[in-house]
Amino acid sequence: MADDKPKDRPPTSRLGRLARLAALAPKGMPIALEGAKRALGIKKPDQPLTADEKKKRSEDAKKAAEALLKTLGEMKGLPLKVGQMVSYIDGLAPPGYEERFKAELKKLLDKAPPLSPEAAVTVIREELGAPPEQVFAEWEREPFAAASIGQVHRAVTKGGDRVAVKVQYPGIDKAIEADLKSIQFFQSMMSPIAKKLHSEQTIDEISKVFREELDYGLEAERTDIFRRIHAHDPTIVVPHVHHSLTTRRVITTDLIGGQSYAEFCKDASQEHRNAAGVAIWTFTFRSLLKHGHLYADPHPGNYRFLEDGRVAFLDFGCVKVLPDDLVAGMKRYMGSALDEDWHEFDRACVEVLGYDPDDESWELYRSYTLELLMPIMSQEPWTCSHDKARETVAYLSRGLRKIAFKEGETLPQLPKVPKMPQDFTFVNRLQWGLASVMAGLGTVAHFRPIVEGWIRGPVHPVPGE
Repeated sequence: MADDKPKDRPPTSRLGRLARLAALAPKGMPIALEGAKRALGIKKPDQPLTADEKKKRSEDAKKAAEALLKTLGEMKGLPLKVGQMVSYIDGLAPPGYEERFKAELKKLLDKAPPLSPEAAVTVIREELGAPPEQVFAEWEREPFAAASIGQVHRAVTKGGDRVAVKVQYPGIDKAIEADLKSIQFFQSMMSPIAKKLHSEQTIDEISKVFREELDYGLEAERTDIFRRIHAHDPTIVVPHVHHSLTTRRVITTDLIGGQSYAEFCKDASQEHRNAAGVAIWTFTFRSLLKHGHLYADPHPGNYRFLEDGRVAFLDFGCVKVLPDDLVAGMKRYMGSALDEDWHEFDRACVEVLGYDPDDESWELYRSYTLELLMPIMSQEPWTCSHDKARETVAYLSRGLRKIAFKEGETLPQLPKVPKMPQDFTFVNRLQWGLASVMAGLGTVAHFRPIVEGWIRGPVHPVPGE
């Protein structure tokens, strides 16, 4: 029988982690292949399924998702991050199995399987010089949240403050390095294709950002920055950091109450959903367009919903400080779209995003960029929905499929991929993630007035710097 007792650390060897993923193949590969065929158009949609066929498909998907949930939960690190993305970004899960996969993997958002309480005690002792029962006035042994690189415990400081203490998993730095080496290995094996996809710069950017996430001291500094950026906005809450109880592997912040994303989406009125969506939109684009700070991990577990549509933002590990010239470039194509200046928009697509007007992919990428900008181009209130969020993924995949699979040709041709600025890598992650988060809220709002001033204005230093 499998040992379900919480472990003291995730597996850290490269071969051990690859072996765990390989063990998923018997259950997950048939579904993944069928999903890929459907996404690429190799397999046409089936005729309507019988009741028994629907039941079997649902059971197969459930078994595969449960196995994936268990494996990713044990591995932590990058595989768990990927599972979280599939769980909430519309359009990423295998077509035909999306709802079942997302339902199971959503368990990774608020509380992934934690490690043993003893694991946290060990790290607290090493980082803060004493066991948690001596460092804090009160300490809850069982974590109330767990994620990709750490788990969170409730505590009370000696000064009486109720706090959340995020403790890094022992060995998670080695686990992430193993994952990154595996990615680099497979990238080198597919060198000709990888070069055409510009995957080397993407992997380099992912490696930089995820290594930075291991430094909770850096996360504490970034939390302070976002608190200063939004200090005068009553709809946005960023928790206070207790720096004396924070190190490279431990970060202590004020404990935030409120509802989880799932609870809020279930219970909130449309008025409060609208207000919360506006708060998330404002938080994201004020930081990005006014100050060049990208909050690059918009998954639902990072929000807490408070009274009257106010939103608290958690976990500032995945933050990207963008160069001023890149932010100016983004404003350039966004502003030209608002003005319907299509000549300038096309020039910006070429000079900022690297699109090739002489390649057959030009119209696809240009139209895709406009698709992403629709919420801010609209002169009327925009309704966020799962169909629209799913389309941000499907639009691109449909277009690439048409280019790759031409009638009468035996082998597919790899479409040209634009060489975007390396710093743009996590902007793409934000675009899909934010669309899906807003879809879950079902927010209806006029987004253009929120961002137009920041698009047309300069980049400002962060307050207090």
